[in-house]
Amino acid sequence: MKKSGISKLLLLFILTAIIINITGCGSRRDQNTAGNVDHEKDSPLIIRLEGGDWGLPSPFAHYSRGPGMAKMRLIYDSLLEKGEEGLIPWLAKEWSISPDGKEYAFVLNSQVKWHDGKMLTAEDVKFSFEYFLKHPPVSNSLLIDGKPFIEKIEIVDEHQIKIAVTEPNATVLDRLGIVRIIPKHIWENVDNPKKVRDLDKLVGCGPYKLTHYNQEQGTYRYQAFEDYWGPKPLIDIIEFVPVSDPVLAFENGEIDLIKVPQDLMDRYKGNEKYKVLKSPAFWGYKLMFNMEKKPELSDINVRKAIAHAIDIDELIEKVARGAAVPASPGYLPIDHIWYNPDVTKYEFDIEKAKELLNNRTLDLTLLIADDQREARIAELLKINLAKAGINLTVQTADMKTRDSMVKEQNYELALIGHGGWGQDADILRENYAVSVAKDNSPASNVIPGYSNPIINELCKKQLTELDEESRKSMIKELQKLISDEIPLLPLYNTVEYTVFRPEKYDGWVHVFDHHEVTHNKLSYLER
Repeated sequence: MKKSGISKLLLLFILTAIIINITGCGSRRDQNTAGNVDHEKDSPLIIRLEGGDWGLPSPFAHYSRGPGMAKMRLIYDSLLEKGEEGLIPWLAKEWSISPDGKEYAFVLNSQVKWHDGKMLTAEDVKFSFEYFLKHPPVSNSLLIDGKPFIEKIEIVDEHQIKIAVTEPNATVLDRLGIVRIIPKHIWENVDNPKKVRDLDKLVGCGPYKLTHYNQEQGTYRYQAFEDYWGPKPLIDIIEFVPVSDPVLAFENGEIDLIKVPQDLMDRYKGNEKYKVLKSPAFWGYKLMFNMEKKPELSDINVRKAIAHAIDIDELIEKVARGAAVPASPGYLPIDHIWYNPDVTKYEFDIEKAKELLNNRTLDLTLLIADDQREARIAELLKINLAKAGINLTVQTADMKTRDSMVKEQNYELALIGHGGWGQDADILRENYAVSVAKDNSPASNVIPGYSNPIINELCKKQLTELDEESRKSMIKELQKLISDEIPLLPLYNTVEYTVFRPEKYDGWVHVFDHHEVTHNKLSYLER
């Protein structure tokens, strides 16, 4: 009798275990085509993406390019967020702007928790802005021409704040809205935030917490914050892992998303296992001219000769493998909301280039990063420029060094590729206008040795024009003026194709001003 009782109990235990296993203890969560996940299932959804080191994702320590900013923004929220059509409410559920454009009021969502369980208040928001003015973060939107534009910050109550600015400005809402909010109780006693390397200090109120970072391996691990105040995270764990061959890693299931060139699209098109998203052309290459270091470049005919001697179609075919569009000489790309198609264009014409040079020869040094694509672009530029009488010497540095050399204006010509071409049209002012200090001396110039008073004045005027249609007209005029002058030469803007398996996750989405689906927060959240 005793043995029989034990046997029956053992059999009951085994049957129970089988039933539990069948009914979903190990099943993946279901989702619909909008990326919504059935949270009744228990298995965590883990998404692995291509890794690489982009710095510690603190507001003060990440690398300045897009992947570094995106990893930081998973942890830290802002008053507003970038949506598919424009700015959308986030930590601030509503906002208002005074009629004179000098005061911005934000009403915060209540019940917002920091990752350590403490509650966010208007005091944290005020502290964040003031702390960033003293200790500038890597991604700093609180300066215009190197000067702060905030005049006063006032706490109205626990969940409402007002910010007064020095003068009306068309870009202020965007600039204030994207500032990352940090907890006062973590940072108020930190005198040098750039030296902070403790993961425990990376307390945000965003949808994800960083649980692992390895600089040498370029690996990151993020875990969804269970008490997140906003749209529910659909992905439980995000891992960034190093891979040598992204396409092979994707097909082996080691990563869950890749960007592929157009000539590989046949492997995925028409296959229901995969889904393809085409990105807007908001990443591109441009050629920078240093007219101080190489005075010959201040001659507009020399710049035009260089433009005519570059075969953009060849670059797109042989380097971008067809996945790109010619960049606009007016800078704003074809997918920008204020793109002007009626700008001066420079067709590939070696004879025209020779004519503009008037049989002169020119020796130039081109700075590039140690990147295969940039090396290939440089090789093709060198061949065609030589035909026009321009001898090109190529100087190579690692990406961080090249970026620093460009920032320090230590180059003659520089090839640089970056994102952000879809952002507010004030990027024209930031790229082409000379800012002036209080003593009327030049404060900064992205293009060394170049200044055009008409462009400078129009750039300044559009910045304070609050009527959208009037400002749009100014921006279109600016693009035409810039294309006539070509103080720098945009080459091409990439059109990327993102491939993923919708059966596993189908929430990837582009926001209105950015090209990369993995960089925006909405891709990971319920919509």
